[in-house]
Amino acid sequence: MASLNNIFQYLVPKDKVFYPLFERAAVKLKLLSETLHEAVNTPNRDGLLKEVEKLKSEIENIAQTTRVELGKSFITPFDREDIHAIISAVDEVADNLSDAASRMRLYQIDKVTKPLRKLTEANLEACTEVHNALLGLKDNKNLPQIAESCKVIYRLERKADKVFDRAVADIFENETNMMDIIRYKEVMMALESATDSCRKVANVLETVTVKYA
Repeated sequence: MASLNNIFQYLVPKDKVFYPLFERAAVKLKLLSETLHEAVNTPNRDGLLKEVEKLKSEIENIAQTTRVELGKSFITPFDREDIHAIISAVDEVADNLSDAASRMRLYQIDKVTKPLRKLTEANLEACTEVHNALLGLKDNKNLPQIAESCKVIYRLERKADKVFDRAVADIFENETNMMDIIRYKEVMMALESATDSCRKVANVLETVTVKYA
């Protein structure tokens, strides 16, 4: 089946719809993760947090455009369900990162803890790998690189899980203000969920690399 798919790709016109949409989403997602990481490393972060929410809306629009194009297109570069799953997972990553940003603004998080910085850093690294993998989709020669990016994303997701677990335990052990416990946990939950969503992107990308290897 994989060889038939490869032959079919040579016979059909070069895709000018879905790969550009993936690339736009990839660039926006990387920028979003960079902006959020910058926000937690500067005291004047409100404007940056608002920018995160704006970028999330732009990615949501790209995801919606992709779904509309799926309904209109007779020929797609690879399986429709995989295209839908990839863009939906990317949208989910952006949604979780935006949730973290909006919660930081809503709860007026002034003191940024080390675990928060570690989690935004893990998400920045994971989103960078998602970016690299999505840009590599347009050429089958890039499949090994995509598979390697998936491995890195899995490692970063496990790292984020450990950071989150240790941070929550530390909060309950050392923090006495219940409202602060809730606020910090809510932000960290959104960040940890974002790395989980990056893993979802990697899961689908890994499926695609196996199908077309």
